[in-house]
Order: sequence, then C-alpha cells, then structure tokens
Amino acid sequence: QARNSHPLVPADRKEAKREARRKRDERYQREQMALETGDERYLPLRDKGRVRRFVRDWVDARWSFSEFLLPIMVLFLVLMMAVSLIKSLQTTYGANIMIAVTGALYLLFAISIIEGIIVWQRLKRRLAERYPNDEIPRGTWYYCFSRMIMARRWRSPRPLVARGEFPGAKPEKK
Repeated sequence: QARNSHPLVPADRKEAKREARRKRDERYQREQMALETGDERYLPLRDKGRVRRFVRDWVDARWSFSEFLLPIMVLFLVLMMAVSLIKSLQTTYGANIMIAVTGALYLLFAISIIEGIIVWQRLKRRLAERYPNDEIPRGTWYYCFSRMIMARRWRSPRPLVARGEFPGAKPEKK
C-alpha cells in the first residue's frame, strides 16, 4: 500500500509546472503539424476518424457556392456601412438600399443552407456505401457545412485532395 501511494503535490512544483507546460507545447505542436499534413494520429478529436476524413476529402474535392459566401457577405457589410455613412443616401432611397442588401444577405445564407442540406444528403449516401458498418458521428452535418462555408485556403485541416479528386465509393474493410 505504501509503495502505491503518491503525493498529491509534487516536491518541486516549479519543475512540475515547467514539465506540464513542455508536454502541452509538444502536444500542441504535434496537433498543428497534423493539421498541415493530415496525420490522423495527432489530429484534434473533432477531425479524427475515417468518416470525418471522407467528409473532408469529399467537400474539398468539390466547388461550392458556400465557400464564396463569407467574402460576399463582407462586401455587402461594407456596402451597408458605406450607405449609412453617405449623407445624401440617408433618405428613403438609402433605406431601400439597406433593406435590399439585408434581404440579399439572408437570401445568400438561405441558398448556402439549402446547398449544405443537398450536399449532406448525397454525402450520407456515399458514406453508407463506403462504410456500411460505421456509425456517422454526431455533428457531422455541421462539420460538413462549416467546412463548406470556409474558403478552401483557410480550411483546417488543410485540404489533401485537389478539386475533382473525389474519394471512391468502394466499401472498405475494417
């Protein structure tokens, strides 16, 4: 019993803190490298697994309207600020422009959500063909959609397939 007992507080607390920081930094560096290279062993938990890898590769292989959504929204927001700052447009004409731009923003977002639902339905079928015995993890639709709306160069983990290089639909064995 005495052999198995360990102190709750280490003898040298500063050294223990340094060691913990060093281990945390090593883990963080491995994770960042895995996000660059796609090394499955060190990816964050949200990106691990062959189902998530398939979703990433499939979304990265296609062109998507949604990946242009964020830059377009930023432009529209700049336009809205410009309209609100110009004195001559602070009339009903300016208000109509603001309403039209706001409506366009909502429409673009709705189109993106519809595209996400369509892509997810196709992707679910492909996942069922490829991995018939695997369960699709919770939150995979959101994972797919959030990857779709992010510009390709800003995606993390970095895309490992070129456009048009869709992963095969042949079933894999465990």
